[in-house]
Amino acid sequence: MIRALIFDFDGLILDTEGPIYRSWTEVYEAHGVALPFELWVKTVGSSNQAFHPQHHLEERLGRPLAEEVINRRVERRIELVLAQALLPGVAERVDEAGAAGLKVGVASSSSRDWVNGHLQRLGLLARFDCIRCRDDVEHVKPEPDLYLAVVDCLGVPANEAVAIEDSPNGITAAKRAGLLCVAIPNPITAGLDLRAADLRLESLAEVTLQELLDRLSQTK
Repeated sequence: MIRALIFDFDGLILDTEGPIYRSWTEVYEAHGVALPFELWVKTVGSSNQAFHPQHHLEERLGRPLAEEVINRRVERRIELVLAQALLPGVAERVDEAGAAGLKVGVASSSSRDWVNGHLQRLGLLARFDCIRCRDDVEHVKPEPDLYLAVVDCLGVPANEAVAIEDSPNGITAAKRAGLLCVAIPNPITAGLDLRAADLRLESLAEVTLQELLDRLSQTK
């Protein structure tokens, strides 16, 4: 029996990943350097430990980036993210889960300020029973810490929870924690290997919550 639905944030609730990638590609292009996509995707759903775009560019240039370049990149990221709408089907599935008596959570490798700030702006913050971010755990995805923290907070066994993810790092974290996992790729992750998920959908808007759960039950 499924008792909880746990969402990733970046690229799943809100498409922040495309804008962040674009903000960095603009900086790279301005310096005549290509941003390798195969290195960039290592950060998706995780952290900059696997690949740090600023450090990589500085190594290629042989010098530090000017402070005004770094600040403008951050401003550009915010500008692009604020232009994004909530991704299709998210609000409806969250509401359906709450109405059905399921617990609803967020597990994100981003900071609490980033996640809560956007959820508040989108009018979604109060709809989640528990939110755990990188501030709350020792290791972010692909380690299972975030999902284990959320199911503990919700008081639900891991095998009675479903993770909704968009990246290989997120899927790995969810499966290591013992959750079922649904993959919803975004433009950045659509070409990546998401086969470890129990179910892949192109959008949360293509199913009701009940249809999602029914399709998951058929994969067991």
